[in-house]
Amino acid sequence: MMKNYFLSFFLFSLILGGCKSLEQQGESQFAAGEYQLAIGTFSKILAEKPENTQANFYVAESYRLSNRIEKALPFYEKLIEEEGSFENHFYAAQSLRDQGEYEKAAEAYLAAKDVTSSDSLMKLASTAAKNMQLVSEITDYWPYHELVNYELLNSPGIDYAPIVSEKFLYFTSSRGASGAYPATGQGYTKLFRSRADGIKVDVQNIQPLPEFQNEQNLNQGAIAISPDGNTIIYARGNSLSKKDLPEVNLFASYFRGGGFTEPIWLPVNEEEYFWNSTPAFSLDGKSLYFASNRPGGYGGTDLYKAEKLANGSYGNPVNLGSSINTSGNEMFPRPMGEQLFFASDGHPGLGKLDLFVAETKEGKLSVINLGKNINSKGDDFGLFFTNYPKEGFITSNREGGVGDDDIYYFQDNTPKPKIVNILLNVQTLQNTPEGQIVLPRTRVALYDSTKKAVGGDFSSEAGKLRFTLSPESDYSIVASKNGYFAKSISYSTIGKSPAPEDLIQDVTNITLDTTIVLDQLELEKAIVLENIYYDLDKATIRPDAAVELNKLVKILMDNPEIKIELSSHTDSRATDAYNKDLSQRRAESAVNYLVSQGIAAERLVAKGYGEEQPIVAEASTEEDHQRNRRTEFKVIEIEQ
Repeated sequence: MMKNYFLSFFLFSLILGGCKSLEQQGESQFAAGEYQLAIGTFSKILAEKPENTQANFYVAESYRLSNRIEKALPFYEKLIEEEGSFENHFYAAQSLRDQGEYEKAAEAYLAAKDVTSSDSLMKLASTAAKNMQLVSEITDYWPYHELVNYELLNSPGIDYAPIVSEKFLYFTSSRGASGAYPATGQGYTKLFRSRADGIKVDVQNIQPLPEFQNEQNLNQGAIAISPDGNTIIYARGNSLSKKDLPEVNLFASYFRGGGFTEPIWLPVNEEEYFWNSTPAFSLDGKSLYFASNRPGGYGGTDLYKAEKLANGSYGNPVNLGSSINTSGNEMFPRPMGEQLFFASDGHPGLGKLDLFVAETKEGKLSVINLGKNINSKGDDFGLFFTNYPKEGFITSNREGGVGDDDIYYFQDNTPKPKIVNILLNVQTLQNTPEGQIVLPRTRVALYDSTKKAVGGDFSSEAGKLRFTLSPESDYSIVASKNGYFAKSISYSTIGKSPAPEDLIQDVTNITLDTTIVLDQLELEKAIVLENIYYDLDKATIRPDAAVELNKLVKILMDNPEIKIELSSHTDSRATDAYNKDLSQRRAESAVNYLVSQGIAAERLVAKGYGEEQPIVAEASTEEDHQRNRRTEFKVIEIEQ
């Protein structure tokens, strides 16, 4: 009899349960955050009644609240047909954005703006529409970073937020889940680890986190480990038990007495009803960064920072401000010294969460999208560097993955620069009455454009030596030898090597040649300065004479140890006194010019000889007179 009673009671209960409508069942699932179940329930209603406003609303919102708004567009479009509210237009725009339909998304945002009178909502829609226009301006922050799905590490479910600590990779995964999280239909996530060397992970020996036990039927989320390895902070939540915390919060475990403590709730959560997650330590371990939806922020979830106190706890969290936080969601911070990397769907991006860097340039904080080689129209987040900034991991649910959220690794594949060596063969020669001949064992020094010595040696017995120069650079080459005037020449490699795009080999050698010719340095030997002309009866230095005198300036600069006499000579076609005075004035004018060019006056002696020292004694032609009208210099002293 008792058996029959229980059977009758069971059948009565089934009848009562069956009386509960699909609408009521779906609403209860939605209210409980069981979004995947709600989608299934209301989809049954839509199969019969595609225009059902209530069912379209709950399916659309369930997709949005479970981070799958890209699937919600047809349901929001049905709602817009019934009621073109701001929310329906705005969320439809977000769905279009997350599908990469940026122009249509911009139009939908502006349509949302047109149906509201709220200044704040109009501003929100205008900003979102402008962000769509800025997508085309996004460039790659690291042009040669390449992203690869870590297929051997990922599972068909969820794998995300990897970090590396003390040669172990820690990450969150739904692999081996004992139950499904009803909000998404995916398995509950746990914390795992495996040995790792940089981005090389031992994928054969992945194990659940050994420091403390993963809890059943709730999500263990993103993990952070302090630089000294003694503190673990992670997010946990989404329990269906009314005895558990109602929201995702941060928990900490500390290394004590040879092992880690049981995780405890962190005071930085402040309220158990606040969502707090995605923790990260600063490089020095003195600051804790995390995301939270607590009141007083700028939008969905904002980034906060709490400083570590002397007693080991953390002070009051501080919002990172409006330059970083937006009306959207900011999360997964990764502080790297002066830079802060993070994920956001509020800054101009390619779709859902994109990865950004906040850095200060010229006193101004800028937030920069990492670009299309890192981000996608899906969620891209959880950046971690194993070799900053060249190597590390991110998480993405982009198309083509192994499961839902997948772990990707990245490497800097900047091509090695092709090397161009310019080999300059230098020949040292000397002037002789018979012509130019080899000048062996000559000291040759090489200077760069900053006058820094970058090479030097003696030429061989054959008067040869070689320098290796850099492309597109300017040099000075100075040759010197006892008994000879030192001489410097300028040499440029600009324009003397192939364009980078034309280089084929890793190393290209280009051989060029130049010569330096020295003159013997003899005391009291007159050296004629060619083409030094003066206007009739004048001693003013003409521009063409200045060009020639500049050559003497260079000789004097190259040979700072010499003192010279600069002399002027006339022809014999005026009185001796006149010619003497004119030549003296011309010699002094030339000396004054040399002084104006930086030559010390005490190194110069001006001497006018008039017609006393003709080259052609019995000059009769204009050519003979021209040879006699000359300017000379001779070395009269050499400082030792």
